[in-house]
Amino acid sequence: MSRKVNKKKRYEVMFEFLLFGIVIGVTEDLLAVHLTTGETVTWSMIGIVILLAIPFAIIGELIADHVDFVKVYERITGRRKR
Repeated sequence: MSRKVNKKKRYEVMFEFLLFGIVIGVTEDLLAVHLTTGETVTWSMIGIVILLAIPFAIIGELIADHVDFVKVYERITGRRKR
């Protein structure tokens, strides 16, 4: 039973981070577009930004947040932490 609860909790936390990543990604993309182009934010722009933000949030959650890049770097370069 405990294992099932832990797995559910892990998925819940992952989903929360994914949602947070999408919201933050959309917000920063809309801000960047508005500040660089001076265009007003429209519903179609929001839709495009959401469609672009979702894959990057998924990639960030599934890959970047679960890979220990220090270990990967050490393995590639042959260096060890002292």
